[in-house]
Amino acid sequence: MSAPALSPAALLRGLRPDWISDPKVWRTEVLAGLVVALALIPEAISFSVIAGVDPAIGLFASFTMAVTISVVGGRRAMISAATGAVALVIAPLNREHGFGYLVACVILAGVFQIVLGALGVARLMRFVPRSVMVGFVNSLAVLIFMAQLPEMTDVPWPVYPLIAAGLALMVFFPKVTKVVPAPLVSIVVLTVVTVGAAIAVPTVGDKGELPSALPVPGLPDVPFTLDTLTTVAPYALAMALVGLMESLMTAKLVDDITDTRSDKTRESVGQGIANIVTGLFGGMGGCAMIGQTMINVRVSGARTRLSTFLAGAFLMVLCIVFGPVVSDIPMAALVAVMVMVSFATFDWHSIAPRTLRRMPAGEITVMLLTVAVVVATHNLAIGVVVGTVTAMVVFARRVAHLAEVTAVVDPDGGQVVYRVSGELFFASSNDLVTQFAYATDPAKVVIDLSGTHVWDASSVAALDAIETKYAQRGKQVEIIGLNGPSAHLHRRLSGELAVGD
Repeated sequence: MSAPALSPAALLRGLRPDWISDPKVWRTEVLAGLVVALALIPEAISFSVIAGVDPAIGLFASFTMAVTISVVGGRRAMISAATGAVALVIAPLNREHGFGYLVACVILAGVFQIVLGALGVARLMRFVPRSVMVGFVNSLAVLIFMAQLPEMTDVPWPVYPLIAAGLALMVFFPKVTKVVPAPLVSIVVLTVVTVGAAIAVPTVGDKGELPSALPVPGLPDVPFTLDTLTTVAPYALAMALVGLMESLMTAKLVDDITDTRSDKTRESVGQGIANIVTGLFGGMGGCAMIGQTMINVRVSGARTRLSTFLAGAFLMVLCIVFGPVVSDIPMAALVAVMVMVSFATFDWHSIAPRTLRRMPAGEITVMLLTVAVVVATHNLAIGVVVGTVTAMVVFARRVAHLAEVTAVVDPDGGQVVYRVSGELFFASSNDLVTQFAYATDPAKVVIDLSGTHVWDASSVAALDAIETKYAQRGKQVEIIGLNGPSAHLHRRLSGELAVGD
C-alpha cells in the first residue's frame, strides 16, 4: 500500500525549521540580534575610519553582509560584517585611487571567494592543527581587549566606574535570570544612568554620524578597462584570502563551541555572494566578525540564522529610526561588553601550569608564536599561516627522527639485511643515505622496507643513491617489503631522479 499523500500545509511544516514554533528560541535569537546590532555600530564606524571612508559606508557593509550571509552562509549564528582586517587591505586602494575602485575591489573579491570556494579551498582547514587554533582563539581575545584600550585612555573619570558597573551586571545578572541577555541589560542600564544623570562621557554619536536612509544599489564609478582590473585585482585577491581565512577559522571555532558542523564550502561561496551584494550597495565589504560572533553565540546563546539576519536588520533600524537614542549610548557600555567577550573567548585552560607541563614543547611554541604574530601584525590570517607552517616544520622534525635502520649480517657473511622502520619522506630520507656501511658490507645487500612507507620523490631518490653507492663498489642491492603504494611510487620514479637529467 502506498503512503498517503501529504497536504501542502504538511509539506510546508516539514520544510520549516523546528525553531520557528519555539517562543523560547525566538526570544533568544531576537535579543541576541539586538545586542549584536548595538555592538556592531561603533565597530563598523571605527573600521570605516581605518579604510578612509564615511562611517555610513561601514554601517551599510555590516547591514548587507549580515543579512545576506544569514541566507547564503554555511555556518548558522555566525556574524559577518565590516572588519578591521578587510579595512586594512583595502585602505591603500581607496587612498590612492578613490572610493569607486574600493567598491570594484569588494565586488571582485567576492567573485574570487566564490571561485575559491567552488575549488574547495575550505578543505585546507583540515591542515590547521589544534595548537594553531588555540593560538588563534587566544590572540583573538587579546586583540578584542586591545581594541578597547583607546576607549579607556584619556577619557573622563566616570568612564571607569561605568565599565566596572557594566562588567558587574554581566557577571551577576545571569544569576538572577537568563531570559534577557546580560549585555543588553548592561547597555540599557548604563545608557539610562548616563542620560538621566547627565554624565559627560564619550558616546556612540561621538564616533560619527549615523545614516538616515537605506543604501541604494549601483555599479562602481570606475572605467571598465583592463587597467582598472590590473589595479584592483591584487587588492581583491588579498581581501578574498584574508576574508576566507578569518571566516573559516571563525566557523570552525563556532563548530567547536556549539558541537555542530558547518558547511565550509557553502560558507566560502556565501562570503563571496555577500561581498558582491555589499559592493553593489556601496559598502566596504567584510567577512566573519569574531568578536560579535562570540557575543551572539557564546554570550547570548544564539544558534540559528535568525539572529544573524536580525543583527543586520536591527542595525539599520537602530541607525535610521532610533539614531538619536543610539547616539546617546555610552561607549563604556559597549567597552564592557567587549571586555567580557575577550575574557570569555580566551582559552584559560591552555595557559594553566598543569597544561603547560604536559603539552609538548613544540605545540606550546606554535601556540605562543601564533599569538605573538597576530598581536604584532593585528592580522589573524598572517598569524594562522605562520603558526601552521611552524607546526608543519615541528612535525617534520619530530617525524624525521623516527626512521631507523638496523643491520643483521648472515652468519656466513654472504649478505647483510638492513631493516628500515618509520616513515620515509623528504625530512627523514635525507639521513637515510648515511646509515649504510658501503665499504665493509658483503657483496649482497638486502634492504627490507616492510616496516616503512615511501611517501615522496625524495625518498625514492635516496634509495637510488644507496643503490648507486653500492654499485660503484661492485655490490648487489635488493629492495624488498614495499607495500603497494610505495612499490608503485618506486617503480614509477626509480632511475628518473638523477641530478642533471
